[in-house]
Amino acid sequence: MKGIIYDGSTTAVRDGIEVRDLRPGEVRVKIEAAGVCHSDVSVIDGTIQFPTPVVLGHEGAGVVTAVAPDVSHVKVGDHVVLSTLGNCGHCAACDRGKPTFCRVSLGKLGRPFTLGDAKCFQFANTSVFVEETVVKATSAIPIPAEVPLASASLIGCGVLTGVGAVFNRAKVAHGESTVVIGVGGIGLNVIQGAALSDALPIIAVDTNPAKEAYARQFGATHFICPTGPDFDLVAAVKEICPNGVDHVFECVGSTALIRTATDLLDWGGQLIMLGVPKMGSEASFVVNTMYNDKSIMGCRYGSARPQHDVRLMVDLYLAGRLKLDELVSQTYPLESFQTALDELHEGKLARGVLVFD
Repeated sequence: MKGIIYDGSTTAVRDGIEVRDLRPGEVRVKIEAAGVCHSDVSVIDGTIQFPTPVVLGHEGAGVVTAVAPDVSHVKVGDHVVLSTLGNCGHCAACDRGKPTFCRVSLGKLGRPFTLGDAKCFQFANTSVFVEETVVKATSAIPIPAEVPLASASLIGCGVLTGVGAVFNRAKVAHGESTVVIGVGGIGLNVIQGAALSDALPIIAVDTNPAKEAYARQFGATHFICPTGPDFDLVAAVKEICPNGVDHVFECVGSTALIRTATDLLDWGGQLIMLGVPKMGSEASFVVNTMYNDKSIMGCRYGSARPQHDVRLMVDLYLAGRLKLDELVSQTYPLESFQTALDELHEGKLARGVLVFD
């Protein structure tokens, strides 16, 4: 079968990939659609250091083709969203509804694929840039067949991370003010999560003026486009909220923006870091500015409970309240992966999705 492999120097569509047989607690899924996310780019450019060769892709949806005998919550033929969260489902953290705290699965990298004589790693517990994959059953969440799989694929990373950060980590309340820095796939979902939480105002920030239309479509009430390195973002935000804001979501992964974000906070405000800087990066802040109950918060995968939150996102979508179809700017065949990457870098997309015949 075909898939996209990064070998440490080049990224290419390769034929002849094989995936091993199922083991207990696993599910085989035929991938129908896979979102192109910056995390895949981060592997290629070294921001995320990952062993190679690796089958890329982590934001996907498809149809179950086989289940291990001990798996009962999904069956052959089910449509599923794949979650990147490696969680065992039975440790103390998972049992108390904190699967992002699961340490049992953390750092255990599988190599279920082979290409010729070489074993290939699985990226983010899923590897969805391939025609068929094998995942832990806890990563396969069944969804109704009427949800388009291209739209559903985006739930597994961008939607859960962005909306989940608003719902689960920040717990944004009605009328609270919000700044979202970076209007990419994660930022758009933070914006629509904030809109669903009745945040006001919702201030989107991006250096690409073309992102304003997307930001407003998903619920932003204001858009700020910094014009250069001397642009005063703090002053621009405080023209709208003179005391600062209740929540800032940094979705770029810039230590400089993390530093700036602390100055955007009102008393009692909180910064939620969603962007991923290079490994080992350090950020600074002025300590005395934080004593008025300000907080800096990390957030892993939207603090999500995938088995619960994926279904919630689907229910919101079916009720007409969550935008999924609108996230899919363009679909591409697997062979056009580089085009999808180029258009992602150019800021032309909310999300590009690879679709499989």
